[in-house]
Amino acid sequence: MTRLDPADRALVAALQDGLPLDADPWPVVAERAGLPVETVMARLTAMQETGIIRRIAALPNHYRLSLNANGMTVWDVDDDTVDALGEKIGALEFVSHCYRRPRRLPDWRYNLFAMVHGIDRAEVEAKAAEIARLLGLASRAGDILYSVRILKKTGLRIAA
Repeated sequence: MTRLDPADRALVAALQDGLPLDADPWPVVAERAGLPVETVMARLTAMQETGIIRRIAALPNHYRLSLNANGMTVWDVDDDTVDALGEKIGALEFVSHCYRRPRRLPDWRYNLFAMVHGIDRAEVEAKAAEIARLLGLASRAGDILYSVRILKKTGLRIAA
């Protein structure tokens, strides 16, 4: 287990409620943490390289953006092509995240997941159809798993 020094703890504490809504958030984060901006950037890079943090990303509330239909599309594609296909699917502007997961046969055959959002299910289905066209014959099966409620989204937290 890696221990965070006081500066890293201050940086995580400055980020745990999210990035400030500012065109250049890093000076604000640096001020919150009591560190120079250059130190903030260097420490975040080091924490990513060591695996303490995986990424810094926006976590939008899709419902507040009027995207009320949220569907995880799941696909059964050949394991030899799943990574290359995942790169293509993940690059689509309407896919918020895309990843590979192991199959759990015989119950779960899907190994490629891509999250899409829409104002209604018809929009999600149209986007899923676009993914299906891109996958072509490489996809043996697909489905859409719709969200039924929003889960609390939080990032890295420092224990009290």
